[in-house]
Amino acid sequence: MTTAASGAASAVPVNKQPVNWRRGLLIVGFCAVPVILLVVFTYLPFFQMMGYGFYRMKYIGEPEWIGLDNYIDIFTRPDLLATLKLSLYYMAGAIIQTILALYLATVMSFRVVGGSFFKGAMFFPYLINGIAMGFIFKFFYTRGYVLDSVLQWCGFNLDQLPYWLRDQSINNWSLVGTSIWRYLGQTMILFIGAIMSIDRSLFEAAEIDGANRFQQFIHIILPGIRTILTLNIILAITGSLSAFEGPYVITSGANGTGTYFVQMDKIAHTDQKVGLASAMAVVLLVIILICALLQKIVLGVMFGGADDGTKAAQKAARKARRRNKLAMRRAPLVGNGGRAKAMIGKAVA
Repeated sequence: MTTAASGAASAVPVNKQPVNWRRGLLIVGFCAVPVILLVVFTYLPFFQMMGYGFYRMKYIGEPEWIGLDNYIDIFTRPDLLATLKLSLYYMAGAIIQTILALYLATVMSFRVVGGSFFKGAMFFPYLINGIAMGFIFKFFYTRGYVLDSVLQWCGFNLDQLPYWLRDQSINNWSLVGTSIWRYLGQTMILFIGAIMSIDRSLFEAAEIDGANRFQQFIHIILPGIRTILTLNIILAITGSLSAFEGPYVITSGANGTGTYFVQMDKIAHTDQKVGLASAMAVVLLVIILICALLQKIVLGVMFGGADDGTKAAQKAARKARRRNKLAMRRAPLVGNGGRAKAMIGKAVA
């Protein structure tokens, strides 16, 4: 009886749903516009800039092919190597910023009096325009102005205070401080959103088991926010290597504060060495990619064994979907295009 039912079901033709061409064209049309804009205004200029790195050229005039000379200059000129070393200041500042943001986000994710006001106050500096922020701190660090006045109220003598933007032993740290002040709130808000998305029952179970806040942070919060942590580290690395607004507006790159981006802007627009500036941009991209790969490896080692069950559940779901698809292929067809599992089961019964 089962064989007869199977033969009858397989003899029935399948009703195929007609293709909705209008819907397909609409989807392709909406996708084509952003893809074309991305290719025209991002990828084509980027590959053209890569080609400029092999020429000695200005904005006006005939370019001269020089091969890898521009790339050799980047790693042999002392002034350009010094700008790469300045990125270490901003990387150190990014580490401090991430640690502070993670600590504040952990505290703010639990009930705190005035927490909403504190979150808004910390996030507000990120909303300030970068140029305006530069002018604010330019006067903040100027000799005898805001910072010096506050320190004098605390008992310090003006003659004992350094020149915050002139002294090369401290001026880069002063600029790093402005970067931390501006981006700390943004990083904190990202961490708070990630922590709030963790299942609260995990914290309740940990408290029942006697885990303190630090143990909850190590075993629940850190594994639960590793994706956002990775994103913030990538953004920190990118921002450290491409710091521009602060040094450009506050000091104009003077007294040893000219970062890689500030120097690249000077070479491209003031010296009009377009080929060398293009090569510097390509080298910067390669450095960022290498740093991103290294941090991914490091975080993979740190959190490789940390799993809250999500990966296991996803793996089991994929296996179940494969089993269902295989079973559906082996089942006979019925007239409406569906599978005849239920009908065959009834026939067997």
